[in-house]
Amino acid sequence: MAEHDRDAALSPSEQATIRDLLDADRRRTTERIALLGRDRDEIVTSSALTASDDEHDPEGTSTAFERAHVQALLEQALTHLAELDLASERLRDGTYGTCARCGQRIPIERLQILPAIKTCVKCASRRR
Repeated sequence: MAEHDRDAALSPSEQATIRDLLDADRRRTTERIALLGRDRDEIVTSSALTASDDEHDPEGTSTAFERAHVQALLEQALTHLAELDLASERLRDGTYGTCARCGQRIPIERLQILPAIKTCVKCASRRR
């Protein structure tokens, strides 16, 4: 086992903290998905009940924008939920907390703020 692999292991208390953070984030994200889904459905239903002419209706453009905005937020939440599930898998298989790019340990402080994160600060800043 390489030196940095041994250093990457989380302590049992760190694992418990991260597991709690992931579970809480998953609950919030699942609730957000449900709310956004209802919002999207309400927008679609209300726009179906009215004659829509986005070109001439001053409210039409905002309805289309609102629908697209809610859909984008919903897609972001679904992506985040998938990232949380992958983070939980990494926690179970012992690879959580290791940078996916360089293999170094991600500081616990970063993991506590962004529990689904896969990269250390150095590697994340290189992507930009």
